[in-house]
Amino acid sequence: MPETPHIVSDVMTQSVVAVRLNAPFKEIVQTLGQWKVSALPVLEGDGRVIGVVSEADLLPKEEFHDQDLTLYAQRERLADIAKAGAATAEELMSTPAVTVHPDVTLAQAARIMAVRHVKRLPVVDDEGILRGIVSRGDLLKVFLRPDDDIEEEVRRTVVSYLFPALSHTIHVHVHEGVVTLRGRVQDTSLIAVAARLVRAVEGVVDVEPLLTGESGAPVGSADTQ
Repeated sequence: MPETPHIVSDVMTQSVVAVRLNAPFKEIVQTLGQWKVSALPVLEGDGRVIGVVSEADLLPKEEFHDQDLTLYAQRERLADIAKAGAATAEELMSTPAVTVHPDVTLAQAARIMAVRHVKRLPVVDDEGILRGIVSRGDLLKVFLRPDDDIEEEVRRTVVSYLFPALSHTIHVHVHEGVVTLRGRVQDTSLIAVAARLVRAVEGVVDVEPLLTGESGAPVGSADTQ
């Protein structure tokens, strides 16, 4: 069977830039610029993540700096107005922070990012202590996996598992992450299973299951019904 999917700890950045609750506005701006990031975890105590402050949290300061805030208060922008007057990370941060654990799969992390509309996730342990950070770019690192590595895993964990008697006759080719399977199999119902398992291999971009029944007829023809 395919190996265990890669998890967040495989790709996360362990050296994380963060700020404390009492970090002043200007320090936050300087830190974001210095490290070229768009958001920072906010920590308290021994390093527990309690929020995240992002560029979006800072922008109301500029947007409203020359405006009459009482007018905007009537337009239901109370949250932005509050941030326009904020001076520390504690007042600016979005809380609770959206975080993940190190053992979460890359697919799960990607799903959280998409649903919660965030670009990066602080990685925390069971106590909520910051252990790293994972970004959208980190999740895409699996697609840099060499074609030879993908081919070896497909042969070992999919082809040999589903077609042990015919594994030497099934050709596996990988180019730019696209896996092509060619050959004849006894049980054509396993072709769809093979495609699904290959797709689950980390780094696979797409699958072309060009397998046929032993007669050589394409799957779905009268010979394979």
